[in-house]
Amino acid sequence: MEKITFCIPSKSNLRYLKTCIPSIRKNSYRDDHDIIIFVDSDEDGTIKWLEQVKDKYNLSYFVNPNLGESLFGIGKAYDFCIEHSKTDIFIIFHADMMLGKNADINAYNHLKPKTVVCSTRVEPPIHPNNGEKIISDFGMWPEEFKEEEFNSYVESQLDETKTTNGIFAPWMMYKKEYLEIGGHDPILKSCREDSDIFNRMKLAEFEFIQSWNSLVYHLTGRGAGSFDGDTERHLAWQKEMNNSTKEFIRKWGSNVRHTDLMEPIVPPKYNIAFVVDNCNLQLLEILEPMCDRIYVDEVFQVGRSQDYIEVCQESTSFDLQKRVLTKQYNDPEGENDIVIHFDANKFTQQSFYFLHQIPDIIKGSGEIGLFELDIFIINIINLQEYQNQLIRIS
Repeated sequence: MEKITFCIPSKSNLRYLKTCIPSIRKNSYRDDHDIIIFVDSDEDGTIKWLEQVKDKYNLSYFVNPNLGESLFGIGKAYDFCIEHSKTDIFIIFHADMMLGKNADINAYNHLKPKTVVCSTRVEPPIHPNNGEKIISDFGMWPEEFKEEEFNSYVESQLDETKTTNGIFAPWMMYKKEYLEIGGHDPILKSCREDSDIFNRMKLAEFEFIQSWNSLVYHLTGRGAGSFDGDTERHLAWQKEMNNSTKEFIRKWGSNVRHTDLMEPIVPPKYNIAFVVDNCNLQLLEILEPMCDRIYVDEVFQVGRSQDYIEVCQESTSFDLQKRVLTKQYNDPEGENDIVIHFDANKFTQQSFYFLHQIPDIIKGSGEIGLFELDIFIINIINLQEYQNQLIRIS
């Protein structure tokens, strides 16, 4: 097989790297793959340890130039590693993963142009399984990793020929093809960045292949802080996840969608405006990310919506002054392709469900004109779809 580069961001992940990196060197089919670590934060002695073992494990590492002051975020960190890689092929790898025997070549065997190949995760019984991974307990933390038991399990699966269509880390592809679509979107710093790039790859007609004899043990989000027992770290991750989810919805017009086997589902992206009578601050926070523009009562606009803009602007890359407007507009056809008018006083959980389905409902209608659904009056002026304009990051 060709030499590849393992790209691993680290945010104070020393305890995980100490298990992750040796597993790559022990279990790769080819023992001279490049390993690049990007240190985004170091509150645990990561840099000191990497300096001590860089020759032993033949790895290179880079450090955030603003270490301790600001974070790159995982997407930008991955892009940095990929840009600095010297091989034609790279693999995205998490610090809280341990590579199984021959996982590199068993994924590589499926790689061809316009494909993204991922390994299959083996995880402890923490999160539900829809068939996209293997649940088996080989330890909950890196210090208690049952290495010999995991290795024996991997040996028993090496002759497996099953493949499915889905995508999750670790994933492998050609560097040139990755750079052509512009890498990760910088507006999604540490969460939802993978769902965004998978959507873009799907629209760019990449094939996603999951190999079931290429195995990694995954400690399920420990490295990111989503499930590591550190309350402060978890709360910071949760805040970033909430912000990134809103950014994802603003960009794509809907939340993350995929099949049970993790193949992306990309709904059509339309230019949609909400016109809301009797809006309130709580509902504004829910509705604003779901449309391109939201028009509210002028009285409300003068006070409460400005408060929303001032509070939320720092957590979004979108200009909220251009998204939250008054209802006093005379030419809806000029800026909005689809206008959805409703009364906030009538808004229910069912209404919320309908709004989440709006791209599919509009796609299914297929007609320009006016119709009513639940509490909504929907005016379809133009059925242009915009999702393919999101494929490449310039």
